[in-house]
Amino acid sequence: MSKSSSEGSSRAQTAPMGSARYRFMVFLVLLALAALVGRIVDLHVIDRLFLQGQGDARTLRVETIDAHRGMITGRHGDPLAISTPVVSLWANPEELPEDGVQRTLLATALNMSPGQLDERIEQYSDREFMYLRRRMTPAKAQPILDLKIPGVYPQHEYKRYYPSGEVAAQLVGVTNVDDRGQEGVELAYNGFLAGEPGKRRVIKDRKGRLVRDLHLLKEAKPGGNLTLAVDLRLQYMAYRELKAAVDENDADGGTLVMMDARTGEVLAMTNLPSYNPNNRVEIDANGLRNQAVTDAFEPGSVMKPLAMSAALETQRFSPQTVIDTAPGYMRLDNYTIRDFRNYKDLSMAGILLHSSNVGMSRVALQLPDDAIWNRYHALGFGQAPGTGFPGETTGSLPTPFGWSDSKRASMAYGYGVSVSAMQLASAYTAIANDGKRLSPSLLKQPSPPEGEQVISPGVANDLLHMLEAIVQPNAGGSRAAVPGYRIAGKTGTVRKVTSSGYQKTAYRSLFAGIAPVSDPRIVTVVMVDNPKKGDYYGGLVAAPVFSRVVGKALRLLDVLPDKQEALE
Repeated sequence: MSKSSSEGSSRAQTAPMGSARYRFMVFLVLLALAALVGRIVDLHVIDRLFLQGQGDARTLRVETIDAHRGMITGRHGDPLAISTPVVSLWANPEELPEDGVQRTLLATALNMSPGQLDERIEQYSDREFMYLRRRMTPAKAQPILDLKIPGVYPQHEYKRYYPSGEVAAQLVGVTNVDDRGQEGVELAYNGFLAGEPGKRRVIKDRKGRLVRDLHLLKEAKPGGNLTLAVDLRLQYMAYRELKAAVDENDADGGTLVMMDARTGEVLAMTNLPSYNPNNRVEIDANGLRNQAVTDAFEPGSVMKPLAMSAALETQRFSPQTVIDTAPGYMRLDNYTIRDFRNYKDLSMAGILLHSSNVGMSRVALQLPDDAIWNRYHALGFGQAPGTGFPGETTGSLPTPFGWSDSKRASMAYGYGVSVSAMQLASAYTAIANDGKRLSPSLLKQPSPPEGEQVISPGVANDLLHMLEAIVQPNAGGSRAAVPGYRIAGKTGTVRKVTSSGYQKTAYRSLFAGIAPVSDPRIVTVVMVDNPKKGDYYGGLVAAPVFSRVVGKALRLLDVLPDKQEALE
């Protein structure tokens, strides 16, 4: 067979195969197109929600709407805590540019070195969120945003500001960086003040920028506003005078509580040391505590009028009953109880006037074992005051079982029991209010409470006048006197106690008083902790603070003078 005939025969055999392959390829293409068209029809008609969901997942967002925290004000509307708008800057590390110039610009604007910024970005490299700077003022945040650096975004929040600063810091408290209450009233009423955040649905582009605000899902509910009982005028004045006394006496600190004798409202409550809640860079841990509420101490002689009320209630004693205190000391259970000197025969009024430990001990030993305990318990000692303030102390009031004579005696003159300054002020409202004790209230009351009758009106009136004698010239509490007003009160000086026992050279100086006697309006307790400049007696250290604070308070409250010479 010739060569030409062989090639023709080969072409005849391969031609049909090429045509089949072509048809097969066309078939595959048509099949693929049919599958693609079918999928398109499926996605757009049958399963159109899938595409919508995928798109929404990349663009739709649900954003939280911060709830504005409620304001805290004083009784006259003065702001104690307010929320101001701030901006927190955050970034997505994956979106931040690698360009060194832009990173340097960002670091400089944030007051960071480029190395610090790089280290922070590396730390959060596996996440999509990191804070760059928290709670900046809008004016300071805007220049950073104006740099338009990819991956940097704002978050609008609120920051708490405290106009009264350190003056009311322990009472009002503080919030943390997330605007949640951490101390004081801010913590006690956090749920009420915080409100409820809302939600809204928005469309954002892939860089997180807002494209469109679609609709509100849940409206934010602002926090409630809280009105405290505190009178900011009295608070400032009390803080200033207490601070002056602490500095003057080189004391470790001090506490002052002023209550309305008619309602139990706390008109002023201040402590030292304190702190500035608007600048917490350097905070003394001791300054965080509201010591008037959270700290208990042995009160000493300021308890004598309260113990004496139990004796007067028995009707075996009257203000004129005479007690022999000679020779100025007595031995009980291997303990020696002493007076400042031998006062010999003293009336019950004289026992308070001279603050006789021996006299109080001899009265206490003539009473039933549980008489003084029952009176202290009725006055609120050994129980939480019920203000709701975080960490309020119950103090210590040991149960009256198996008490020795020395224990019964020491309880009568204020040892062996511990109280807070607020508990003590509340107890003295019973003397000021015809025997009705008023529970302390940190919130402004809509109407005066009824109070609890714990002392008979006659005994309360007797005690009020017995305490007035202590503030007369040449008496132990004379420095608590206020020109133009009749004042009643009791001094107290007590050794500080630690884990190693009573200290020989560390004291607390106290004064608890009522003003004015003719129609009591305020009860005030002053405690100066460990004065170290020489004088440490309550009549010399705490009483003058009472005089200055109460004198100004009575005038601010428009209380008319009631002293006879002032009226003439």
